[in-house]
Amino acid sequence: MLKWYITIAIVAYLIGSVSFSVIFTKRFAGFDVREKGSKNAGTTNVLRTAGKLPALLTLICDILKGCVAVLLGLLLGKMLGPEVCDENAKAVLCDVAGIAVIIGHTFPIFFGFRGGKGVATGLGTLLVINWKIGLICLVFGLLMILFTRMVSVGSMSAAVLFPVLCLFMREGFIVDENYFGYIIYGVIVAAILLFNHRSNIQRLFNGDENKLSFKSKSSENNGDQKDEKESNNQDKTNSDKKDND
Repeated sequence: MLKWYITIAIVAYLIGSVSFSVIFTKRFAGFDVREKGSKNAGTTNVLRTAGKLPALLTLICDILKGCVAVLLGLLLGKMLGPEVCDENAKAVLCDVAGIAVIIGHTFPIFFGFRGGKGVATGLGTLLVINWKIGLICLVFGLLMILFTRMVSVGSMSAAVLFPVLCLFMREGFIVDENYFGYIIYGVIVAAILLFNHRSNIQRLFNGDENKLSFKSKSSENNGDQKDEKESNNQDKTNSDKKDND
């Protein structure tokens, strides 16, 4: 089975190496997202620098990368048949594919090994490996983002939650066998995502992590105009007072 593990790892890595954030920002905004904002090739930076449509497309495609990679692992296991690939080996194929696609997203061979942090792609793998746990992690991550306004906190929290839930939820996995292997898979994925967020962790400790703004651009512009108007009125008042003096 070793050669098949290596085969699916290579295929999944190459799938992960397709950096949709770079492709879409170049297509819609005319620049490489890795040269703007936080310089991360991820959905959040695409949203901040290129807008909603490129960010939405990036999010969807990155999630699909994870889904497709794991499903290919399952398909390969079924094609090999029970004589070559039993249920345990089939589960390992899915796990290997999931880890490899995240690594590919992080270090894409097609884009100079400068990729994203693997959150959306990792989510795609979780939703296929166990959709129930994947959805719980998604909702938990979104709630953390809503409460903290920090995408990194939600992403890391969801990543850590997956292996914890694997300890208590034993149903709904893509392959029923190799239950302990899913826990190991979750720990490895969480470790990769935490490593990829090391700069965010440092900023969290420093108290200067970037936060999302839920205000619309029009609201922000109106606020800026209001502040500018108040500033001008204050300057005018000071000027009139100086003339009276």
